[in-house]
Amino acid sequence: MSQTTRVRHLHGGPDAQGVPRWDFSTNANACGPCPVALAAVQQADAAHYPDPGYTDLRAALAAFHSVAIERIVVAGSASEFIARITAAVVRGGERRVWLPPLAYGDYAHAAQAWGLARVGDAAQADLAWLCEPSSPRGVVEAGAALVVGSPASAVVLDRAYEPLRLSGRCSLNGDALDQVWQLWSPNKALGLTGVRGAYAIAPLQGLALARRLEQLAPSWPLGAHAVAMLTAWVSPGVQDWLAQSRGQLARWKSTQLALLQGLGWHCLPSEANYFCAQAPRPVDVAALRAQGIKLRDTTSLGLPGHWRLGVLPPDAQEALADAWAAGLTSQGALAAHVGAVPLTIEEAQGRREAFES
Repeated sequence: MSQTTRVRHLHGGPDAQGVPRWDFSTNANACGPCPVALAAVQQADAAHYPDPGYTDLRAALAAFHSVAIERIVVAGSASEFIARITAAVVRGGERRVWLPPLAYGDYAHAAQAWGLARVGDAAQADLAWLCEPSSPRGVVEAGAALVVGSPASAVVLDRAYEPLRLSGRCSLNGDALDQVWQLWSPNKALGLTGVRGAYAIAPLQGLALARRLEQLAPSWPLGAHAVAMLTAWVSPGVQDWLAQSRGQLARWKSTQLALLQGLGWHCLPSEANYFCAQAPRPVDVAALRAQGIKLRDTTSLGLPGHWRLGVLPPDAQEALADAWAAGLTSQGALAAHVGAVPLTIEEAQGRREAFES
């Protein structure tokens, strides 16, 4: 990665126009917010500081995952952890990073900010990133086991979407998971993306880096509302609600896929509550946004020519279908459309390189 490459923070969700009425651009659980978790957040004690050591929270998270409490590292958000572990690796003298070809942009942004050189072979990296289900595709990471077995000093598995997995399973077994950092950010699964809070589980041999991460953390990285959300996250009632929501999301996903395919979209396989698709004609983003509909262009995620769509309820799907039928498209639109023939992943990656250069 050259020092002159500019990595931009691009995200789905609300923008300068406010909250979209039908927001396909985020991967948040459309069944949310989870009532139990929301009530816990609303009842949080905002008048006092949380315990700076997060003793009870870390114990609850450790028990939930059946790991030692020393392995739990709390973070202000997934993005905050991404930045902090990148800084910690650099402070340890490492200089190289490996990213999947398609990946969340904050991995690259943190690497660039700290001067890490991007390498094409995980075996040459000091820090390596994985995400399952992946972003933006929502599938397993090809070759994840090989990355885990590489000599990289830190391998991080982003599990933001694991609670929203609707089919399949993680490609890594229990022994492999004990060799990687597992990054969890439950706010998406709970439909509470406005509450920032996350945590990581250190690998069995990662306690030295865990201590370094604690040294780099600000005081109180989690506020009272994040503590309340994460405490609720591990409760049986919230986990029961989440399991039920996955059933509903699976049904909505089936109808959404059928709808878009019927409109001529080319939809890629996915195991999560979102998927990528290529439109049959250029999309007028501004016109759709004016109708309260927002999609996520996946160029910044490494997949030009496609859109990522979160699974939404039938009324949102109908709104998208109506807007599409009404012709809210334009040949002159700046869109992620590159032709009538669907791109292969290899072609999309080539276009991403051109986009970043």
